[in-house]
Amino acid sequence: MASPFPGMDPYLESPQLWPDVHHGLISEMQAALNPALRPRYVARVELRVYISDDDDPGREVIIPDVRITKTKRKSERKPKKAKTDSALALVEPLTVPLLLDDEIEEARLEIRQHQSGSLVTVIEVLSPTNKIRGSRGRASFMEKRREILASAVHWVEIDLLRAGQPSVTHPPLVPSDYRLLISRAGEHGQARYWPFSIRQVLPEIDIPLRGKGEHVPLDLAALLNAVYVRGAYDLSIDYRKEPEPPLRPTDAAWADRLLRSKELR
Repeated sequence: MASPFPGMDPYLESPQLWPDVHHGLISEMQAALNPALRPRYVARVELRVYISDDDDPGREVIIPDVRITKTKRKSERKPKKAKTDSALALVEPLTVPLLLDDEIEEARLEIRQHQSGSLVTVIEVLSPTNKIRGSRGRASFMEKRREILASAVHWVEIDLLRAGQPSVTHPPLVPSDYRLLISRAGEHGQARYWPFSIRQVLPEIDIPLRGKGEHVPLDLAALLNAVYVRGAYDLSIDYRKEPEPPLRPTDAAWADRLLRSKELR
């Protein structure tokens, strides 16, 4: 079953689904690009690694399900009452998780020349931690971004998350639900920018390569649909509920009409 939305499905942004969606996007992108890239180029999945600790503002996104639970008692017998009113009852211990420093890996796609192995293009699909101000994930992402923009490598950035801080804040860009950005090597002082809303179909973009004007197309709409179908997300999503994060009131009303027309509400 295909997504009922014409473009980005906001229900895929759920913290429970997005990590799986992110991996699916990277995998489908590699599968779509490699036939068009060969024999001169090859797309490979690479990892950007950073350390997250208790002081990381993005920690709650990385480990969202932290619970405190009671220790199981060996006996169901009720504890004996204190002999005197002044006696203090023993406090039953709790089991709590100890959040140690974690090595976090975030996948991206790199296009390299087949013969030399030289890096040509970096494609980043943003994760929630990349959009939390002050987080280790954002710092790692922005450091890699600065490194590429100072090099002879093309930069492609795909942001399909409504929540959080966009990567470009100065100068302010056109407000939008989602955004794409492509900065070609040699033109890093400027970039092509696609703002689009939840109501719009995702565009087809050109992934730049080494030669002047050389590129391969990437149909993001077809890519996202393939991810949705292969991931069987229709089995995990309850369209009767509101997405997380919630939509703006006008978009929520539009989505309600859309879902009702498809008998999903």
